[in-house]
Amino acid sequence: MAAERFPCFTKFNEIGSPAIKGDRVALFLQNCPQYIICHYGVQKIGAIVGPCSPMFKEWELEYEVNDLGAKVIVTLDSLYPVVAAIREKTSLERVVVTRYADFLPERPVLAFPEPVGGRERLPETDDLAEILRTYPASAPEVEVSMGDVSLIVYTSGTTGLPKGAMLTYRNAQFKTDCLTRTFGYQQEDVSLAVMPIFHIAGMLNGVNVPIYTGGTTVLMTRYTPEALMEVVERYRVNVMYTIVPMNVAIMNHPRARTVDWSSLRLNPCTSFGIQLTKEISDQWQQLTGVPLFEAAYGLSETHTVDAIMPPDRIKYGTTGKPTFETEIKILSLEEPRRELPPGEEGEIVVKNPGVFKGYFNKPEATAETLRDGWVYTGDIGKLDEEGYLYFLGRVKEMIKCSGYSVFPEEVEQWIVRHPAVAQVAVIGVPDPVRGESVKAFIVLKPEYKGKVTEEDIISWSRFTNTPVSSSFVTPFPSQVLEKCCEGY
Repeated sequence: MAAERFPCFTKFNEIGSPAIKGDRVALFLQNCPQYIICHYGVQKIGAIVGPCSPMFKEWELEYEVNDLGAKVIVTLDSLYPVVAAIREKTSLERVVVTRYADFLPERPVLAFPEPVGGRERLPETDDLAEILRTYPASAPEVEVSMGDVSLIVYTSGTTGLPKGAMLTYRNAQFKTDCLTRTFGYQQEDVSLAVMPIFHIAGMLNGVNVPIYTGGTTVLMTRYTPEALMEVVERYRVNVMYTIVPMNVAIMNHPRARTVDWSSLRLNPCTSFGIQLTKEISDQWQQLTGVPLFEAAYGLSETHTVDAIMPPDRIKYGTTGKPTFETEIKILSLEEPRRELPPGEEGEIVVKNPGVFKGYFNKPEATAETLRDGWVYTGDIGKLDEEGYLYFLGRVKEMIKCSGYSVFPEEVEQWIVRHPAVAQVAVIGVPDPVRGESVKAFIVLKPEYKGKVTEEDIISWSRFTNTPVSSSFVTPFPSQVLEKCCEGY
């Protein structure tokens, strides 16, 4: 239905828009149907999508629009004030505005979480709904190849300002196919898109896969536990991609056990704020009937999902195994760089048909990251004997503590095992004796507040005899904790 209207971007060019093949179009939108329409509309004419976070402040949007060299931006009326404030300082020539109300029924089935917007025309803007109504749906005749850039996704990498990773039609098609085949997605699926779809992971799971399979997408603009539960029950959602705090919040919600979860068949997730453990997964399975598992490992430069968790061979503590046509190696950090055997920690490097073409207008940064077809990720990890990948953190985040190389992710995975700990984040801080010390920021579970002290956590970390799950290769992290706690 919406696809028939995509040629509006070609027709729009006839009235002066510079949106033609090879140009960059910025999308500054929350989750909404208009994002999907514009994403594929822009790509259909050979132009390039530049997703912008709807959380951007003025300086962030100004930087990304100018770095893209975007002449057109599509935005919501509620976000327009941010665009208006930076418009004269950018390359923008056209601003296209849309409203939630344009695609909402008069009476939404569920309560909508934001003001839907009025119908008034904003000054010096073009109206997306008017464009869609005005111009006929005639297919554009634009030649594109699978090797053409279709998407520029910004990533901060290890240092400096964000860089635009240039991804092709082929990159997107390949990774969409990998995810579809591994998780067995099909046309009958009803997928919940609750993660931000401007982000590469949310885009792949919530936009590309349902379009690729011909499935159905239920698109949420805002996450709340109540809204997610109502959506799953009402629309019989059977696939959803989440982050662990979402699932934990639902399990702690008083209504969770009254919801009909019987439609759900698959729930891949990403650890974010809360590390996924088998214990959390087991609790989720008791509630819904399906396990919660780490979906994948990947990065913007590879259109993500370089390692994917096999749903029938879940290994907790890992991010899965290399996907189709994918090589993953672990290289030593010291020179000369050498490939390391299973169980040893080093830099993750990746090669597959999802690898990007480079950073937009940044040849030096491209040469540093992309070498002979391999992406040097700047991530630390290890492979086990079965080929499962463990992600341990970023090279730049590595903490040198008393001669040990300590990775925050690894310590976080162990501290969260304490029964009182709900969330934990670990950083390194200067130490005159040890070089650096590990500092953990901890959120306690409500029932433990006022009952567990910093000293309790430190003592437990120093002397813990917590059994090591068979899904972990080695009890090394507990040794690190003990060493890091010396002197406390």
